[in-house]
Amino acid sequence: MEYRQLGSSGLRVPVLGFGTGTFGGKGPLFSAWGQSDAAEARRLIDICIDAGVTLFDTADVYSGGASEEILGEAVRGRRDAVLISTKTGLPTSDEPQDWGASRARLVRAVDEALLRLGTDYIDLLQLHAFDASTPTEELMHTLDLLIAAGKIRYAGVSNYPGWQLMKAQGLAERHGWPRLVAHQVYYSLIGRAYESELMPLGADQGIGALVWSPLGWGRLTGKIGRNRPIPAGSRLHETEQFAPPVENELLYRVIDALEAIAAETDRTVPQIAINWLLRRPTVSSVIIGARNEEQLRQNLGATGWSLAPEQIAALDAASEVLPPYPHTPYRQQEGFARLNPAMV
Repeated sequence: MEYRQLGSSGLRVPVLGFGTGTFGGKGPLFSAWGQSDAAEARRLIDICIDAGVTLFDTADVYSGGASEEILGEAVRGRRDAVLISTKTGLPTSDEPQDWGASRARLVRAVDEALLRLGTDYIDLLQLHAFDASTPTEELMHTLDLLIAAGKIRYAGVSNYPGWQLMKAQGLAERHGWPRLVAHQVYYSLIGRAYESELMPLGADQGIGALVWSPLGWGRLTGKIGRNRPIPAGSRLHETEQFAPPVENELLYRVIDALEAIAAETDRTVPQIAINWLLRRPTVSSVIIGARNEEQLRQNLGATGWSLAPEQIAALDAASEVLPPYPHTPYRQQEGFARLNPAMV
């Protein structure tokens, strides 16, 4: 398994991480994702560790904390052999103190996550979403205190707007606080909005991307195509309302390209989609998920080989969409590569 630096930090992470949203299976969304109990989770984690996948990502909202509990139980006795990434900031109840990134919420959320995980430190804590009600100075100072206390080792964010992420980095620089080193983002062949602003920002500021939903919310599994609707039993029937939107023509164009390359390479559609992401600038790790051993082993096959340049070009062309204003004009200039070297 290849390892990379997480952004410009000293933390090395495997190019594939394992997402534990399928652990627990509580609630309408997460029960549709998967329902792995502790025994099944341990088996999946055994397979991951054997393959060199040692980064495990969870969140306090996953199955009401059950995901963290199951992950903690599954890695018991081998905590130092793995990296645990968790997230907080989204509402965990209807109570006013159970959402956001205030100092009171973050300190309590970290302490509660440590108890559920059965550990005394978190390798990477990420703010699950931008909280406009908490001053950025308060947020960054709190992260500094948590790192100084040894409760977390590194800090990052998820689903953040570029302006707020840059503001946080500027405040960290000004006050001598630890800088954010990771941004967990949605990025896939059918969702390349990350490239417009957040990718150049990450390259400039040393923020590594941890990619969630690399298969476009289950749309790039090879089970859907131009003449193949969502199959019966697919979790998309229950979860599509939560998915990042995509136009059908873009989806089918990408699937056509993936299937053509699959025929050439004897690789699966998901393996090709993940491998493409691994070659993109700023990507430190791609977070894969699996409801069972078969899915996991298939996704693990996305590493250890490379797409040919012409295959990458075909996928780039099939998935390209014009970026939003004000980025579009620059793409039309010959000097765009000099302005945004991270995107070529």
